[in-house]
Amino acid sequence: MATISVPATATASPRGRRRRHLAAALALLPTAIIVLVVYLGCMFWTVRLSLSSSQLLPKLDWVGLRQYDRLFANDRFLVSIHNIVIFGVLFIAGALILGFLLAVFIDQKVRAEGVFRTVFLYPYAMSFIVTGLIWQWFLNPTLGLQKLVRDIGFESFTFDWLVNQDMVIYTLVIAGLWQASGLVMAILLAGLRGIDADLWKAARIDGIPTWRVYVSIVLPLLGPMIVTASVLLAAAVAKLYDLVVAMTRGGPGISSEVPAKFVMDHLFERNNIGLATAAATVMLVTVVALLGPWIYVRYGRSGGRRA
Repeated sequence: MATISVPATATASPRGRRRRHLAAALALLPTAIIVLVVYLGCMFWTVRLSLSSSQLLPKLDWVGLRQYDRLFANDRFLVSIHNIVIFGVLFIAGALILGFLLAVFIDQKVRAEGVFRTVFLYPYAMSFIVTGLIWQWFLNPTLGLQKLVRDIGFESFTFDWLVNQDMVIYTLVIAGLWQASGLVMAILLAGLRGIDADLWKAARIDGIPTWRVYVSIVLPLLGPMIVTASVLLAAAVAKLYDLVVAMTRGGPGISSEVPAKFVMDHLFERNNIGLATAAATVMLVTVVALLGPWIYVRYGRSGGRRA
């Protein structure tokens, strides 16, 4: 007769299960302490300092929302908010579109596929500092693209976005797209390779145009991968600092200022801890407000359905 094996966990005594749960809890305790003390503790400390008059050194006095009044009356901070919105929208949308097109291209079983994957993904291996220095040289009107084209013979050619106050933010978008599109390509390519080949065969038999298959069938199937890529890109937008420092240092003037640079400058150069932590708190609240609804829809409702 065949015997039915019963898992050990099913026959374990209540005392044994409690011991295993205790051991698991003790193993997770250091991580929980780090999360509570380091992450959440630093967040609350930042918020508390934003309500004080701290300058060079932290103070625990109470000035209410005075730092926030000063913050939103600061032209430099308002310019940084305007810039980060422009950069975030163009960067996330552009990286998703370009990464998807690259993934579709490689998914066509092209020759030297491994070479193309490496070339497209290689920029992501660089830090934003290196990326910024590369593009700062390439877009420099006296050294890079503009000089190269003029040396060829097109002496009237002009591409001075790096020193143009109205266009400099778009040079940051170009550099960011160059670095991040490869990551999106890798994520979406993995999703494309997971789509059943029978789906494509059925679409060809039914005479459905290829573009329609991608729009109506493939993109919805890639939804989880697109969300993952969007979250990674949004995180890069929120902490945008090193690319700006390497390429423009916030200039010309303050035309490429971003919130993270505003915080760092006031924290370490202008010795204004109160204003810097107020700006950091605004960034934190913005991120939570944007991610909160998505986290609720993704985990809250699904948990309710399972219940």
